[in-house]
Amino acid sequence: MGKVVLVDLTARAVSEYPWTDEQRKLYIGGKTMADRILLDQFTGAEKPFSEENLIVIATGPLTGTGAPSSGRFDLSALSPQTGIIASSNCGGSFGYYLKRAGMDALILKGKCPEHSWLVIENDRFTFRSADEDGLWGLKVTPCQERIEELLTAQWGVKRAFGQMVIGPAGENQVLYSGVFSGERAAGRTGIGAVFGWKNLKGIAVTGNHEFRCAHPEKMEKWNQKWFDYLRRHPLTGNQLPRMGTAGLVSSMQMRGMLSTKNYSAGTYDDFELVNGETLAEEHNIINKGCLTCPIKCARTVEVDGRAVKGPELETLGLLGGNILNNDLSKIIRWNNELDELGMDTISCANTLAYAMEANEKGLWDNGLKFGETDGLSALFEDIAYRRGLGDELAQGSKRLAQKYGGMEFAIQSKGLELAAYEPRRAVGQGLGYAVSNRGGCHLNGGYLVILEGLGLNTDAQTPHAKADFTMLFQDLMEMISATGQCLFTSYAFFPGFLITRPNGVITRICNAAIPFIGWALRAINKFPLALAIHLPVFHHTKGMQYAVGIPMTFGSFIRCGERGYTMERWLDTRFGVTARDDTLPKRLTDTPQDPSNPRTKVPLDAMKKTYYKARGWDENGVPTQKTLKKLKIID
Repeated sequence: MGKVVLVDLTARAVSEYPWTDEQRKLYIGGKTMADRILLDQFTGAEKPFSEENLIVIATGPLTGTGAPSSGRFDLSALSPQTGIIASSNCGGSFGYYLKRAGMDALILKGKCPEHSWLVIENDRFTFRSADEDGLWGLKVTPCQERIEELLTAQWGVKRAFGQMVIGPAGENQVLYSGVFSGERAAGRTGIGAVFGWKNLKGIAVTGNHEFRCAHPEKMEKWNQKWFDYLRRHPLTGNQLPRMGTAGLVSSMQMRGMLSTKNYSAGTYDDFELVNGETLAEEHNIINKGCLTCPIKCARTVEVDGRAVKGPELETLGLLGGNILNNDLSKIIRWNNELDELGMDTISCANTLAYAMEANEKGLWDNGLKFGETDGLSALFEDIAYRRGLGDELAQGSKRLAQKYGGMEFAIQSKGLELAAYEPRRAVGQGLGYAVSNRGGCHLNGGYLVILEGLGLNTDAQTPHAKADFTMLFQDLMEMISATGQCLFTSYAFFPGFLITRPNGVITRICNAAIPFIGWALRAINKFPLALAIHLPVFHHTKGMQYAVGIPMTFGSFIRCGERGYTMERWLDTRFGVTARDDTLPKRLTDTPQDPSNPRTKVPLDAMKKTYYKARGWDENGVPTQKTLKKLKIID
């Protein structure tokens, strides 16, 4: 759309932020765009709860082009949970309508002098009182419904618009509170708490700007081909539509990857009671998808007579076996309650598991026990409103472990709790958790479990080539996210026959060869122009080329992702991040999951050294000047 807008919440002033065509080519959109803006503005002295902290809301260039699953947007800021750069990606419709209002990105600085919400109609920005309009204190759905009532009354007619809001957890600055758009959550890294500190309850946006496309006819034809490919692929056309991410519970159980009793084990005896099959057969009403999504991975379930979003894999695993709860109905209810309160289910569930184990070990007398879950709904309310025990749990597992002990079983990295994949049976995923820029994130970490048993079936315990594949997958996913697309579109990168024929000759050769081709991936990283081609299984490059008119090959696509990932790392180093922060709890690195098999732990140190070398970072995990110049991050 060619426009970035800066809003000073303190002065209630709006101005255009300079963003050149060269920057559009180098930093594309989404998190990559946000990181460049934050890099130019942050010195390293800023604090999360301060007027100097910026929130950048950025769309991608594919949003509005009709490309598959392209309705996503990114929120970036300095995280109160981790103390480093936060990024959280979200579906919903906000990104689409931000572009309809004529903007690629929105930057928020300062602090509202009173509880407020913001209405954007094209070039018109209106601040309204969240107290007088009755929004402050509302949970997520009632808040969004109230905003729709207010705007319909103002306009005199129902109009389409996008919105994002925080719940009570964000208002009370729970460190893992999120921002919500419709039913979708920008859940991780605590950006909801930054909104709360800035007294900003939410934003509604609408507009009538037309989307521009460099080659509209080619784009339309390519999108249809792309949609058809995703619908035919066994992962994006069958597994995800049939059971969503919940379908991975059983696969993870089979491979010892299902977090159980605070990651002390990788299998849960009652997994069948809380898996995707049971959710689909007994609770799912209908599948839903985000804007322009052919995959439709979201589940719909019933809570108190209402059809609401169902739990995904992380919630099933972490509020299931990880706290020894086998009651799926409770998980469904808790998932809805946590969404309505405005909290990240991953960090909340992990913090709860830490507290249960700390109580079990006599480190902290908090009354919480594995398998005893009757009072959790009330406890979630206490966390959101910072009452009693909930006030402590609102700090997250790392801060609690610093206070009470047990850091070896506080399952987090850089202060961000891990996802439900137990990495001692997927060591490449373990590396990804540790080196992820935003902390213990499975997606920002590269999602190597797709190679280690949940897609292909390479040796999950070997460290060989895992650092190189982690780098490649991080760069690919970084760029896909920057375009405004869902990362699930990357699942179709693997030819379908590798998934449907796990015992086929080609599949077995592929699985056997993966640990021995790290050198080739490093060569690709060094000479990406060697891959100046379009891969038939990777539709993203032509999609970008037809949408924005920039020549884009697989090699240049990787380079854009590498630029974004390395730039964010360099920005994190301003806030003190080095190799010592790329860690995992000792439970995962020092204690074998299977006592009889010493390989069932994460050999982190060896993989980190290879990873830094492959990326062109020094031994302290800091990008070298040579690498920064190569990527055009600095002159």
